Amino acid sequence: MTKGVDSVQNAGNGQLDGMTLDFTTTLQAIFAEGADYTKRSVERRLALGEKLLGAKSFDAVIQIQTEYATASYDAFVAQATKMGELHSNLAMAAFRPAEQAIAAMQGTK
Repeated sequence: MTKGVDSVQNAGNGQLDGMTLDFTTTLQAIFAEGADYTKRSVERRLALGEKLLGAKSFDAVIQIQTEYATASYDAFVAQATKMGELHSNLAMAAFRPAEQAIAAMQGTK
């Protein structure tokens, strides 16, 4: 029994550094992507304000707002998909050491 526990501890200690690197890299990618999305969103909103100030008629205002809403929705869906993938990668990186420790304990790796 202690041999199995020792192998799990050794596998866990060896994998901790790799997991920390993967985890940190993935978290940085999530934060960077969130910051970029926020920056693009603010820029789109400022451009909307400029377009609305230059509108000559009520119909033009409606057209501008409709285009903005459509573009914003498309950008949000794309961003949500990308963030979902990044969070999935984060979860896989977090569970990788446990998978490796179990595989080492079973003698498959």
